[in-house]
Amino acid sequence: MTSSPPFIPQSDPPLPPWETLPTMYDLPSDNPEEPGLPDDFHFLQPLLLYLTFQPTIWNPELVYSAADLNLYYDLQHPLWYKRPDWFGVVGVSKLYKGEDLRLSYVTWQEPANPFVVVELLSPGTEAEDLGMKKNADDKPPSKWEVYERILRIPYYIVFSRYTDELQAFQLAGGHYEPMNLTEGRLPIPELGLSLGLWQGSFQDIPKLWLRWFTLAGELIPLPTEEAATAKQEAAQARQKAEQLTERLRQLGVNPDELD
Repeated sequence: MTSSPPFIPQSDPPLPPWETLPTMYDLPSDNPEEPGLPDDFHFLQPLLLYLTFQPTIWNPELVYSAADLNLYYDLQHPLWYKRPDWFGVVGVSKLYKGEDLRLSYVTWQEPANPFVVVELLSPGTEAEDLGMKKNADDKPPSKWEVYERILRIPYYIVFSRYTDELQAFQLAGGHYEPMNLTEGRLPIPELGLSLGLWQGSFQDIPKLWLRWFTLAGELIPLPTEEAATAKQEAAQARQKAEQLTERLRQLGVNPDELD
């Protein structure tokens, strides 16, 4: 009598990380390692970037950016995170799963990693931000390592308000390579934008700011600037109408009787 082969149970395929690892609701969204609020510049400069980050070739509903938000990046160490001064993502809705404001940005729960990151240099973070510091193997990697090696963020920009120096790096061949300025700006054609320094007043504070432009070099306007422009154009239109009315009266034509 021929015996039947032994029964070998089939194991289920492993579940994907977005179903097994913690979500943004499970992970801490505060920053216990750096208590306290950042200084004024670390609040205002990311705000300016946030308000003017309007990629011209992307649907606005699929553009997201954030400042000082926990960025979780490692499947093997789900509690490890970085906290960029500002980052922008395309191909992602403004709300988490289209429903909720984000508490953190958890990469294994999102359809895309950040596309561009900006860090604002300070004396205490310069070594890590510029890749001059490598942490021990049993410690979380540096920001540079996370952005370059793990998340592979295409563009990494560093700006120092102390020296007004703008440095930019583009991912090429798996490593960051320095970018050159083009007419004083850093072109990012995948967004239809460029990033450059702008001498002007933001929140009534005149200084040199990092700001988004179009690829052609036109400023991406702030909402307040758009409102001011619209108001100025309306005033100019009224003035032209008044000048035309006065000219008609001088010619003996009553403009009120014109159809």
